[in-house]
Amino acid sequence: MKKNKFWTILIFLAIPLIVGTLSGVLFSAGEEYGAMVKPPLSPPAWLFPIVWTILFALMGVSSYLVYKEHVSRGEKKTALFIYGLQLLVNFFWPLFFFKLEIFLFSFIWLVLLWVLVLVMIVKFNKINKTAGMLQIPYILWLTFAAYLNLAVYLLNR
Repeated sequence: MKKNKFWTILIFLAIPLIVGTLSGVLFSAGEEYGAMVKPPLSPPAWLFPIVWTILFALMGVSSYLVYKEHVSRGEKKTALFIYGLQLLVNFFWPLFFFKLEIFLFSFIWLVLLWVLVLVMIVKFNKINKTAGMLQIPYILWLTFAAYLNLAVYLLNR
């Protein structure tokens, strides 16, 4: 593997992992979340960082696969813009949910994220099928997260 290719892949992996880590550190769940009524199927707290690390790594691989494809610049730019936008929306969800505890708004924000990820999957899939498929676990996890978010809102009003 060429040295430049190695560093490019590393950068594409690092971006979502750094964004996710920074969001987790800045806006992590506090004691209040532990005291909340949670819905059935709520996973243990230790599982979330593991799942998110895997999902962020998949985002990095996926975005790299799109980046390296030889397609029109506009198509690639649009796909990577949607990717960046969903990453930004993802970054702020824990702020709204854990720190500000605005659960209904957090749910609506999560729906926005879900739509952006769906659009990202479609765009990625047109450029590189593997890149699109690598995001399926992400949208499934977001669907589950939406259930948890809405249930926390309904159970803790």
